[in-house]
Amino acid sequence: MPDSPTPRINMPARPGKRAFGIAALVVACATAFAPWTAASAQAGYPNKTVRILVGFAAGTGPDIVARLLAQKLSESWGGIAVIVDNKPGAGGLIAASEAARAAPDGYTLMLGETGQLSIAPSSYHRLPYDPAKDFVPVSQVVSSDFVLLVNPQKTPARNVQEFVAWTTQRKGLFMGTFGAGTPGHFGAYMFGDAVRLKPEPVHYKSTGDALAGIFSGDVHAVFASVGLAAPNVKAGKLVALGTTGASRTGLLDVPTMKEQGYPGLEFTSWFGIVAPARTPADILARLNIDVVKAVQSADGKARLEDAGFRVTGTSREAFARIIADDTQTWGKAVAATGFRAD
Repeated sequence: MPDSPTPRINMPARPGKRAFGIAALVVACATAFAPWTAASAQAGYPNKTVRILVGFAAGTGPDIVARLLAQKLSESWGGIAVIVDNKPGAGGLIAASEAARAAPDGYTLMLGETGQLSIAPSSYHRLPYDPAKDFVPVSQVVSSDFVLLVNPQKTPARNVQEFVAWTTQRKGLFMGTFGAGTPGHFGAYMFGDAVRLKPEPVHYKSTGDALAGIFSGDVHAVFASVGLAAPNVKAGKLVALGTTGASRTGLLDVPTMKEQGYPGLEFTSWFGIVAPARTPADILARLNIDVVKAVQSADGKARLEDAGFRVTGTSREAFARIIADDTQTWGKAVAATGFRAD
């Protein structure tokens, strides 16, 4: 995950109660994991429709991943229906709140993402769920780099340095985001800090709406996932200035931020399946096996990579560590901005 963008974000953070709670989650998960066998799955799970909640609109990155998982899991389970239930809004908090209250029986899952599980605890005063207590990890399935986009009709910049110079002359940096408290939101702050400019975030309901803001000229730039940005970039409608991954993405041959002199601007997002707390361990074990098989299958992996994702498919323990580590990393970034949502 990302290097911290400024020295103050790199400063060691003293663990708080939430940090210890997440650490406890990792330990609890490690002790709960047990090998799954067909005989141990509860009551022939699954034997009825399984629902995957997604906190973002149809056609977005999380939706693409969830629908592939739904198809592959249904095939693995002999045709048992797996439906994707989109509950967009509030940066994914609406879906997460519903998933946290769902019965812990394996029939309601959530495709969680970085903002819901690792950023929200630091950025909201009154979060309607507790990621460390209300969910258990199944598997991180993909990660995604971001790309900084501009409208070639609105700015002459074709790389990060040119964009910084152009923005400095205009004395203002309006950056679209796909929701308050999301990686794109704090990515905007990280970018502004790295280039010594103060961004004015403009929050939209989705990445698609944020891209519309770029086309209209209401904002100067936006961080979008590589997969969603690629069609517009390849069509010449938008210009990709730089990507935020550790290395270049195969979908867009664009220099990384690090290559352009901004090593601190390395951050990604991820998606992973989580279940309500107290879901039986044998069901979680089967889910992990089947979810990992789905994303690492030859056709599943190819489809996800074509959509701009890096396929992972982790163990439950590894995903628990990722959530905990990123909660600390993003918590420092949030603290540096002073942002707190109601």
